[in-house]
Order: sequence, then C-alpha cells, then structure tokens
Amino acid sequence: MSSPDIEGILEYTKELDRLREEQEVVLVEINKMHKKLQTTPEIVEKPGDTSLSKLKILYIQAKELSESEVTVSNFLLTQLDSLLPHCVGQQQRRIVGEGNDQKKKRMKYDSDVMRLSPSMRNLIEAFSSLKGEQVAARVTPDDAEKDIWFVCKVIHFDRERKEIEVLDEEPGDDEEGSGQRIYMLPMSCIIPFPKGNDPWSTQEFPPGKHVLAVYPGTTALYKATVISTPRKRKSDDYLLEFDDEEDKALPQRTVPFHKVVPLPEGHRQ
Repeated sequence: MSSPDIEGILEYTKELDRLREEQEVVLVEINKMHKKLQTTPEIVEKPGDTSLSKLKILYIQAKELSESEVTVSNFLLTQLDSLLPHCVGQQQRRIVGEGNDQKKKRMKYDSDVMRLSPSMRNLIEAFSSLKGEQVAARVTPDDAEKDIWFVCKVIHFDRERKEIEVLDEEPGDDEEGSGQRIYMLPMSCIIPFPKGNDPWSTQEFPPGKHVLAVYPGTTALYKATVISTPRKRKSDDYLLEFDDEEDKALPQRTVPFHKVVPLPEGHRQ
C-alpha cells in the first residue's frame, strides 16, 4: 500500500479520536443531568423546566456519535486487512545489502506506520482480547452468491497475519462432514457482539434501521429491520422483522440486544 493510502487511514483515525472526544463531553453532560434529576426529581414538575428535553437531546447526540464511530471503525477494519499484511510483507522482504534509496523508502514507510493513532492500535488490541468470546463471523465461500454469517467462538488472533481463528461450535445439518468447524478469517469478517451484561452502554438501533441479527433458535445471522427498540419495549430485546421470513403467521420476532449488530456495508443477500 502506498503512503497516500496510509495518510488517508490516518485521517480516519483522527476522525475516530474526535468522535470519542465528543462522546466523552456528551457523556459528562448526561451524567450531570442524571445526578441533577436524582437529587431533585421534583424539578421536572416545575413550569418551564426543560431538563427532560435537554436530556433527550443529549441522548440523541450520543446515539448519532456512536453510530458514526461504528461506521468509521468498520472502514478502518476493512483497510487494516490490506495495510497490515503488506507491512508484514515489507519486513520479510528486507535484505542486508539494501541501497540508500531503498533504505530511505523503508524508513519513510516505517515512519508512516508508526504514526498510526492510538485508536488504530486500540482496534488491534480489541481483537486480541476477543479470545473465548462469541462473535458474528462471515464464513462466505468464495463461490457463494450471498454472505453467510454464523455465531462463532474466537480461538486465536494471529497478530502477524492479522487473522482470527474461529470455531463454529454448532454447524448445521447441511454442513459437509460432521463435528465442529474452524475458520481462519480476516478482521473485516468479524463483528463483536455487544456485552450482554450492560445493555445501556451499547449502541441502540432506531426503528426502521437494517441490522444483522441471530435468528431465534439458530446460530445464523440474517438481515432484519428494527420494529422497536429495547428501550421502548422496556426489555433487553429488539422486535425485528427478518427479510424473507418464511413463517408468515409470525412475521416479527424478538431478539436479545446482544445478538444484534450493524449491517455491514455491501452485505449480499
């Protein structure tokens, strides 16, 4: 990958840093409002008080910033698949007797890579910490016409190749052979699930949003449309309508929030 490509990625990492800084500011304001309402809940009953309206605006800002962060993060993950293996290849191709021109180019390239922001490095560390966790994994064969996603468990993260080894613990009856299956996938084929013990800290998808969700009773993920959110339902479940639903008598289904992830761009169905 050329230097201009790296520079473009660096701009996106700066954007990711900016989004997180803005989220921290909004979160501080939300916590202030929470504390105010907890200590003086009667204030909302006073004529002209706008506390709840301000809190709603803050929540909307937090949601929009979170969605933007997901979009930028997904882009960076895709770019890492092409950047990082190339970096490894550059290291392997070095020879002792390289000339001055080659040495200067190598030093500039290494300098560009080292300039990657903490956000970029954090993405690598985040994948390194997924061992033993369940994730959404795209296991689409090369000749497939549509994307195939399963719930898999992370076995190992290869930091050199930037690939993740995952285990499909419950392969379907139509899978060739028998027993569990192992896949070696690039990071762009992996989407971590939200933490199941903290529903309020995760991104919430609004009604009408297209998502990728685990179909009830299976370990497969399919495209679905959000009908209502956990917050509106006062539960930990989304009400979703899956595409190509076969059971017309039950067109809408509930799915736990921690089994719903953003729909990847370019998803083939």
